Amino acid sequence: MIVLALDTAGVDCAAAIYDSGRNTVLGEASDMIGKGHAEHLMGIVDRALDRAGVTLSDVDRLAVTVGPGSFTGIRVGVAAARGFALSLGIPAVGISTLEVMAAAQRAKTPGRAVLAAMDAKRDEIYLQSFAADGTALDEARAVSTADAQAFAADFEGEITGSATPILKPAASGEHANAFPISVVARLGAAANPDAGKPKPLYLRGPDAKPQAGYAVARV
Repeated sequence: MIVLALDTAGVDCAAAIYDSGRNTVLGEASDMIGKGHAEHLMGIVDRALDRAGVTLSDVDRLAVTVGPGSFTGIRVGVAAARGFALSLGIPAVGISTLEVMAAAQRAKTPGRAVLAAMDAKRDEIYLQSFAADGTALDEARAVSTADAQAFAADFEGEITGSATPILKPAASGEHANAFPISVVARLGAAANPDAGKPKPLYLRGPDAKPQAGYAVARV
């Protein structure tokens, strides 16, 4: 099965082509752009396809990161994945960024449970824990920093993500949120295509809100 994986949930705009039969990433492309995923994504997909030596018609499944992450970026990626899936007549699956982070950490520390934790700012942390085999132990959620610290204190396993220094003050090194596109692709190949169309995983509302004083009345 050939999987086209997309990630626009963070600062990167990335795509990868993965052959599940050979467990091989055939080609990938990624640019750290911060914003502007909508303008860059199609070019990134074209680069990944070229490097893999395949065309869109060879793709059997779409996989896309659905969040938590950038509110606008997630919408871009999900819309693109659903559009590709509809035009090609193939399934699309959504992969949470917390699951991606946990899987990447398990590759470094096999046999260990993982707590994926993203600093959501405003005294909140996005949190989800996974068993050593990758099974989710709870639901992805936004919790207060105090509640996250209490949960982490009793967690036996590794902690990964930008909130690591908050939950584990003695942690050293860099702890940025990273969603490796190769991991997204592998998780996408293993996901259940009958779970429904991918949709954004927003754990809280957008930071930007319309100004009520400028709202135009509908007629």
